[in-house]
Amino acid sequence: MKALQDLDIFVRTVDSGSLSATARALDLTPAAASAALKRLEAELGVPLFVRSTRSLRLTQQGERFLTQCRPALEALQQASHELGEGGDTLQGVLRLSAPSDLGRNVLLPWLDEFQQLHPRVDIRLQLSDSIANVYSQPVDAAFRYGEPPDSGLVALPLAAEHRRVLCAAPAYLQAHGAPASPHELAGHACLCFMLNDEVHDRWRFWHGEGPPLTVQVKGVNVSNDGDAVRRWALMGRGIAYKAFFDVAADLAQGRLQPLCTDWTTEATPLYLVMPGRRQLTPLLRSLRDFVAGRTAALAR
Repeated sequence: MKALQDLDIFVRTVDSGSLSATARALDLTPAAASAALKRLEAELGVPLFVRSTRSLRLTQQGERFLTQCRPALEALQQASHELGEGGDTLQGVLRLSAPSDLGRNVLLPWLDEFQQLHPRVDIRLQLSDSIANVYSQPVDAAFRYGEPPDSGLVALPLAAEHRRVLCAAPAYLQAHGAPASPHELAGHACLCFMLNDEVHDRWRFWHGEGPPLTVQVKGVNVSNDGDAVRRWALMGRGIAYKAFFDVAADLAQGRLQPLCTDWTTEATPLYLVMPGRRQLTPLLRSLRDFVAGRTAALAR
């Protein structure tokens, strides 16, 4: 399995940024690790790294190779391990990206539970409300709300029927009253999310078979972090229009109250997104099935 080891050395060197650190981790001499990289470059016919006495960075060819090599290596390692262990143990590293609120308040306990079931799985989790570029960033997959705009991506549904919820804290409602319908939102303090300098202050609702109602709200507080918007809502600063999963626990425990429940809110389906099906390793497929089960239970 020398070819598999060469690929492992390549990926580890990228992650650590150091060939000597990779050699120590694998109990190899630096010369043996260097020979493995040279052997791999010779087989591919392209340089994978730009080397200097103080730094080691990927070439453009190396970056392209990494996006295909990482999931392929994990799949090979998993298959090899399953042959030796009877096929019942998952192992490897999952590099994931998720929105801040979903990641902190929903995914973290689920991922912890997943790791308790599979203790040989390591997690690398990036939390950001900026949309992760799964082609260029070092992630295997990204959790995303809404339909992916890039049709070339593979988007696996986790919660196709998921929607937003209009909500506020009891303290705000006691002080200002609850809107009887979305038409009254213009007279309330609202808490808005901002993405790429665009404030999401036009909220849409449906009632019966009629056309959608779009309300221009007054964003008294605006943030590019979804968790900050949720925290403002909990403080009683105003009304929020949040993804249901992000505030499900707050609604269940009464910290937030749903509003205008006879109106239909915006759909925000949740997907697990990746560049292509080559990235759908057995480990990632298992995680997808696990999270889909948890989202189904939460949505009940």
